[in-house]
Amino acid sequence: MNTTHIDIGLARYSDWAFTSSVVVLVVALILLAVELAYARGRKVEARELVGATSGRGAAVGADSSTPGVIADTPTRSADERIGRAGLALVYVGIALLATCIVLRGLATARVPWGNMYEFINLTCFSGLIAGAIVLRKPQFRALWVFVLVPVLILLTVSGRWLYTNAAPVMPALQSYWLPIHVSVVSLGSGVFLVGGVASILFLLKMSPLADRDNGLGRMIQRLPDGQTLDRIAYRTTIFAFPIFGFGVIFGAIWAEEAWGRYWGWDPKETVSFIAWVVYAAYLHARSTAGWRDRRAAWINVIGFVAMVFNLFFINLVTVGLHSYAGVG
Repeated sequence: MNTTHIDIGLARYSDWAFTSSVVVLVVALILLAVELAYARGRKVEARELVGATSGRGAAVGADSSTPGVIADTPTRSADERIGRAGLALVYVGIALLATCIVLRGLATARVPWGNMYEFINLTCFSGLIAGAIVLRKPQFRALWVFVLVPVLILLTVSGRWLYTNAAPVMPALQSYWLPIHVSVVSLGSGVFLVGGVASILFLLKMSPLADRDNGLGRMIQRLPDGQTLDRIAYRTTIFAFPIFGFGVIFGAIWAEEAWGRYWGWDPKETVSFIAWVVYAAYLHARSTAGWRDRRAAWINVIGFVAMVFNLFFINLVTVGLHSYAGVG
């Protein structure tokens, strides 16, 4: 797995693809936020128009059935076109981030998740792919605003403070368990991100803030209904839960081969296990009468916070057996 040859050209193209991905996703976030801010006004106008024409529905029906008369075809409003453009840029950003990851691997002739910079990129990519699958319906487009915010924060921290030059994998990671353990954990973490965002939005939707006639209240009202948000959170979490659990198990097997024990209560091991237990509690609460809805959602948010805490704090602040991950 180790190699002394690094393709500097491919590594540079990988860095350019990363920067381009962040820029494109920022523009996508702005466009989608514009649609979120103005779409409600369009819906209100549409309801008023329907109310105004309801009294003369018969006349309208007669006109529309008149031979030779073609009814006006509906046209997309400006904010809807902006939102569709923003969604298209999201897909471009995903493709650029995938290009960054692939080129990084080709430049180093190894799996491109051997340090924290590469791990965060893979986790964000997994989250974006999960979002592209779960939020593929047009009525979910507004949710992309809230998915892109944590993704862009993670990518900014990754590129600004966790970046490391393309290099061979360090000796501590020279194992066939690297591509297995890290990729599985990244996939689970990325999908958990979408579920955590959905639970946060569900809590906002169910809170008194949603009834206020101000900017925040109107933004919350623009979101899908609470039941839909809760269902998205549950389905993504129940998908990611076993994946992340297998990632922890694979890490324990790797630890036994590398350090002679399956579990040593290393800080990252400990917080990963705690996060997994919290998600188990969420799934249990979600199926328990009296704990569904808000209580279960709060547990899911706690699990999401534990995941983010585990991503950064453990490697940046604490000292443990996982401190090798490219952070000085």
